[in-house]
Amino acid sequence: MTFTGIHGLDKSIDTTNRWIADMAAAFGTEDRRFAYRVLRAWMHTLRDRLTVDAAAHLAAQLPELLRGVYYDGWSPRHVPRKYDLREVTVHYAEEARIGRDDVPKTIAVVTEVVSSEIAPGAVDQAVWQLPEELRRLFLPGGEPAGRGRPAERPAERAAARSPESAPRAVM
Repeated sequence: MTFTGIHGLDKSIDTTNRWIADMAAAFGTEDRRFAYRVLRAWMHTLRDRLTVDAAAHLAAQLPELLRGVYYDGWSPRHVPRKYDLREVTVHYAEEARIGRDDVPKTIAVVTEVVSSEIAPGAVDQAVWQLPEELRRLFLPGGEPAGRGRPAERPAERAAARSPESAPRAVM
C-alpha cells in the first residue's frame, strides 16, 4: 500500500494500521480511535515508569510511526516516575478516556496485543523492571505475556469476548 511513496514510511503506516486493527479486534470493536487511545495510553504509562535505557529498548521494537507516538511528550530527565498503582490507574484512565474500573482489563489486553506484535520477551523485559504491584497490572497472574497461552491472533481472541466486556469510554 502506498501512502507517501517513501517505502520505509509506507511500511510503518501499514504496520501501525494493522496494530490498531488488531487492538480494536482484541476489544471486539471497530472503534479505531478507541484502539489508538488505549495503545497510546499504555505506551506512555509504561514508558514513564521505565528508566531511559529500558524505555529506549522497548521503543526500538515499535514501528517507526508508533515510536514517534511513544516518545511524544517524553522528558527523559524526569523518568522513571514513581507512580504507584492508584496513580498509574488514574493516569491511564484519563489518557485512554476510560473508567478507572476498566483499567486492569484494558491494560492486560493491550499488553497481550503488543506482546504478540513485537519480539518475544520485549514487553516482559520492560514490565519486569516495574514494582510488583505494577507488574501484576501489566502482567495479570504474574505470567509474562505469551507464556502458557496458545498463539492466537487478536481477532481470534476478540471472537471469544463478548461486546459487554469492552471498556466503556468516558466522555
